[in-house]
Amino acid sequence: MSNDFYTSSILPYAAMIIKICRAYTNTQEDFEDYYQEVCFQIWKSRNNFRGHSEWSTWIYRLSLNVSMTLLKKQKNNPEYLDSDYLPAEVSDESRTFADESLEQLYTAIRQLSEVDRGVILLYLEEKSYQEIAEIIGTNPNNIGVRIKRIKERLKKLLDGKIN
Repeated sequence: MSNDFYTSSILPYAAMIIKICRAYTNTQEDFEDYYQEVCFQIWKSRNNFRGHSEWSTWIYRLSLNVSMTLLKKQKNNPEYLDSDYLPAEVSDESRTFADESLEQLYTAIRQLSEVDRGVILLYLEEKSYQEIAEIIGTNPNNIGVRIKRIKERLKKLLDGKIN
């Protein structure tokens, strides 16, 4: 992957990619593996971008799909991923696993279904219901109802009322 492509086309969306990867991983090592794989898949699939949506929407969708695929593969084969090197900008920003309150939120988010994780992350990114529906592949009305239920579940999880 060229540094120019990474710097211009991926790095501006690194925070978004980091949030997605953190929501699908439990350790720093897994996070680093997911982040690298997402970046690689963005680079590898860059010529498939047709401009039917915003670049950020396409990256978000690809990041979610890669993370869900890796999670499924990891469940079936825990030795699937192998950690390597992450750029300093990403490594520094992702080390917030030590931030206790943020980690509690991610722990609660990880208890949601794979699709609900994606929905709440998009909501937290302040995406419109229409954008979320486009990325997830449903309609905006469904997203509104789903977000309400996800918020209720997260509140219960964070309040310790359910496991």
